[in-house]
Amino acid sequence: QVQLVESGGGLVQSGGSLRLSCAASGRTFSMSTMGWFRQAPGKEREFVATIRWGGANTYYADSVKGRFTISRDDAKNTVYLQMNSLKPEDTAVYYCAACITPYSRTYYPRSEYEYGYWGQGTQVTVSS
Repeated sequence: QVQLVESGGGLVQSGGSLRLSCAASGRTFSMSTMGWFRQAPGKEREFVATIRWGGANTYYADSVKGRFTISRDDAKNTVYLQMNSLKPEDTAVYYCAACITPYSRTYYPRSEYEYGYWGQGTQVTVSS
């Protein structure tokens, strides 16, 4: 079992930065693939980024590649999403998620249905 709590959301101007954190509890965290998703008003939840256990393997949605960085600190049971050069279209509720399925190291789960544990979400609003 993994419990997740996000923090770090807020209001920022276009071009600004925010860092989201996701604190996890549960003994399986270090072996979990962690992901960030987001959902804008009136839209479906979409994949943002994922990081495999160990932290060396990451994958990003094209819309955030080069601007966002996902990282994890297994000693602190925490995963981060550093968001730079934010745009108004990045406005959404951001969710942290955990996948405990033992996929191969070269596979990056990007569907929300592959993640069995979710946080409550944190709002990110980017003003123009």
